Order: sequence, then C-alpha cells, then structure tokens
Amino acid sequence: MKFDVTDKANSQPSAFSPFRHRDFRVLWAATLASNFGGLVQAVGAAWLMTQLTESATLIALVQASNTLPIMLLALISGALADMFDRKLLLLVAQGLMLLSSLVLAIVAWQDALTPWVLLGFTFLIGSGQALYNPPWQASMGDLVPREDLPAAVTLNSVGFNLMRSIGPAAGGLIVASLGAAAAFTVNAVSYIPLLGTLARWKPNTAPRTMSREPFFSAVGAGLRYVALSPNLLRVILRAALFGFSGVAVLALLPLVAKSHPEGGSLLFGGLLGCFGVGAIVGAIMNPRIRARYNNEIVTRCAFLGFALALAILGQTGSVWLHALAMLPAGASWVLALSLFNVTVQLSTPRWVVARALALYQTATFGGMAAGSWIWGAIAGTEGLGISLTAAGIMMSTGALIGLWFRAPEFGKANFDPVNRFQEPALRLDLRGRSGPIMIMIDYKIAQTDVPEFLRLMQERRNIRRRDGARNWALLRDLEHPEFWTESYHLATWDEYIRHNLRRTKTDAEKMPALRALHRGEGEPVVHRMIERHSVSLEDDAPLIGKLEVP
Repeated sequence: MKFDVTDKANSQPSAFSPFRHRDFRVLWAATLASNFGGLVQAVGAAWLMTQLTESATLIALVQASNTLPIMLLALISGALADMFDRKLLLLVAQGLMLLSSLVLAIVAWQDALTPWVLLGFTFLIGSGQALYNPPWQASMGDLVPREDLPAAVTLNSVGFNLMRSIGPAAGGLIVASLGAAAAFTVNAVSYIPLLGTLARWKPNTAPRTMSREPFFSAVGAGLRYVALSPNLLRVILRAALFGFSGVAVLALLPLVAKSHPEGGSLLFGGLLGCFGVGAIVGAIMNPRIRARYNNEIVTRCAFLGFALALAILGQTGSVWLHALAMLPAGASWVLALSLFNVTVQLSTPRWVVARALALYQTATFGGMAAGSWIWGAIAGTEGLGISLTAAGIMMSTGALIGLWFRAPEFGKANFDPVNRFQEPALRLDLRGRSGPIMIMIDYKIAQTDVPEFLRLMQERRNIRRRDGARNWALLRDLEHPEFWTESYHLATWDEYIRHNLRRTKTDAEKMPALRALHRGEGEPVVHRMIERHSVSLEDDAPLIGKLEVP
C-alpha cells in the first residue's frame, strides 16, 4: 500500500507520513495483532466477571486492575527506559504479558478462576503493559523525525482503535461461542508477532559517553523536571481528570450491556466496537482539527463531547442511543489523549522524555484506576444511571478548568541537545562519584543592565534547577556591586557532566544575551569547586599529591 505522505495544500507532512519509515511501519503493523488480542482478552475478562459475581464494584475493578499497575509502575519503567536499552525493556514487558496470558488461559480452561484470581491475572497483564508503555511511547522520537511525531502518535491511536472497532466484537463472538478461556488463548498467541518484530528491530541508539545514571537519581530527575515545567503540569492535571471521569464508560459498559433484555457478550463487544469506530473517526479528523483550532479549544470540545456521551448512557435506555453515544465518546477519547501525549513529547528533551511520559501516564491511569473503583461503588449503591451521570458532570468540569489551566500550544522550542560541552581538564584526580561539586560563575554587570540581567537569571535559574542543579543562588558583591556571582551545587562530578549534556538548543539560545551584558574582559569566569567539610590531611593527601601548582 502506498501513502501520500505530504499535504499538497500546505506542503506539510500528512497523517500517513510516519509510514515512510520502515521500522515504524513494521512495528505498527505488528502492534495491531497485539492490540487485537488485548482487546479480545479485555472483553473475555470483563464479561467473565459478570458471570462470576453480581458485585458492580468487582466488575468495575476489572478495568482498575488493568490501569492501576500503570499508575504504580509507569515512573519506574520511564526511568529504566531513559537508562537502559529500550528494545530490551520492550521485549521483557512483552514476555511478561505473554507468560501471564498463557497461564490465565490454562487456569480458565481448568475452570479454576475466581473473581480475585481473575483480577490478579489482569493486574499482571496490566503490569506488563505498564512496563511497555513508556519505552514504546518514547521510542516514537527514535522511529520518526520531530515533524512526523504528532502523526506517529495519532497513528498509534488509529491502530489501537482500529482494533477496538473489531476486537471487542470478535471477542464477544469468541466468548459467546467458545468461552472466555478461548479469548485468553487468542491474546496469548497475539504477542508472538510483536515479539518477533521487536527481536529483529535494530534501533539507532547513540553511544553511551558516561556511566549510567543511578536509578533513584534518575527517578528524582524526572520528578524534578516535570515539577519545574508548568506546561507539563497543566497537561498532567487535565489528563488525570479526563481519565478519572472517562473511565466510567469502560468500567461500567458491561453493566450497561447487561441492563438490556438483549444484553450479552455480543452487545458488550458491539458497544465497544462503536467506541472504536468513533475513535478512528476522531483520529482521522485529528490533524485537520488541530490545524484549525488551538489546543485548548480541542481539549474543551473533547471534555464536553465525552460528557454528552456519559449523559446519554446514564439517562436513556435505548440500545441504539447507547451505541450512538459511544461514537462521540471514542472520538473525544482520542482527541484528548493523543493531544496530551504529543504535548508531553514535544515539550520534553530526549534525555527525560520517557520519565515525563511515565508521569503523564501515571496521572492518566491513576485517575482511571480511582475512577473505576469510585464509579463502580456509586453504581452499586446508587444505581448505574446516577453513576454515569455523575461522571458526566465531573467530565464537564474538565472543560471549565481550562479557564485557569489552559492546554499549552506545541510551540517551536528545540529540545535537541547542544552537544558543545567538553569536559574540562582537571588538576585534581576526581572520580565520577566525587563531590559535592559547587559551580560559581562571575559576571560584571553595569547598573543600567541590572533589570535585564535579573530577568535573564530568573530564566537561567529555572533551566539550571530543571537540569539537576541544587541550591541555586545569585550573589552580589557589597563593596563592588557591579560584580555578581551565580552559584549552584551538583551531588557528584558525574552529575555535573550530565547537567551540561542536558542543555538543549532552546536553552542555549538564551546564553548570548546573558554574555552580552557581561562588562568584564573575556567570558564570565567559571569556578568549579569540590566541597570539603573537614581538613583531614589523610583524606586529601592523595589529591594534594597530584595537584599541579602553576
């Protein structure tokens, strides 16, 4: 199949431009088979739970058991994805899901499943998905260039929802004719094509130039970067609310299907198929909608569209209206979550992108896990209609929150690394773990330039802290007020090297303006110091012996 990869009207990459890249094309196709099996398994698990128990809470917890692991493990996976070979992590995650699905199928064929055993297996499969998602999403930037990234994320949604339009219906048919154990078997087999494709994939990875960042340090760096990035925080807040409210559809849909006289696994799968069709339509319209409207308008429309679907599901009893309601729900789901995903990827440098995506997924799926439990509990005590309506009201507040926390635009910031830093020649014999390291940079600033200098230093402070600096301070000489000193700390020498390697091209663009204010001779003077909290000659004797006195 050939795709037109450019938009003739504006010479921009089309929605199919990522298919120019063979690795993306092959992995996308293999992912279709895996998604198909996962959706068949989801139908089997959700419908089997309705046969094992009448508890609305336990039925809703099937969805929570899939999403809770992502909330708990996504950040760990994101840190590992930024530290280790992403291909290896993807293979391990797929292997875990294959093994869990295979054992689940065996237990199901033996008729040994109970509600809690079923939840346990779905939790294990969800754990594999939690380990898989951050390295897979972060690999989009390795598979396609930056200009194709929004289309690649959208095509991932198209692929998943293409399977969602047929997978649940097929799952309902399989469950109705062969039982849930057959659905679990189909899922186990579906992992094999993707495992084979991943094993053959040869990603272009940059050679490692220094020691691997310690795990807890990597987790802390990801948390710090997101905490100091207002755009990312706004995205995470809206995504958590969307996941919390929207999951009511997925968690309670088995009960919606069961509430109809003609209800059964086929109807359940059909309703999910309508959700998938709506998602495909939303994904196809996505590029044109984003080109015409700003991100906040798209986000508000997605919240309101999903709220309308929830209201129809909660307040009407017609199976046809329920099927129609699933169309805007699916479209809104893709519009919102793909927009959030792309915003995170385009607002984050490559060194921390997997961790940022992991935190976004932690918020989104954490909201889903909490929502699955809460909406299920409300349905069990107050009724299905009240639960769905309440979720719709909560979804509507997501649109109102945009008045204060607007969805950020993608912008044109270049987060590629500068790659101009050269490790300085030292006269002390330092190891990578030596520290703490204190950096002091001297400036001479005219009084008339002080307001602009302080403005630039405020931006500098945010950049420094985001990239790992601690205890940042700006000092002014009391006797010679034209002299200023910027100071900050790094835990070790390795951390200092990482701090400089993390500098992006957009950050570097601010440096010339700062240097232009410097009135001293030459460049601002940089002092790199190691702290000593004692004066023991025994501790420092090896260093003193290797110090070259000029």
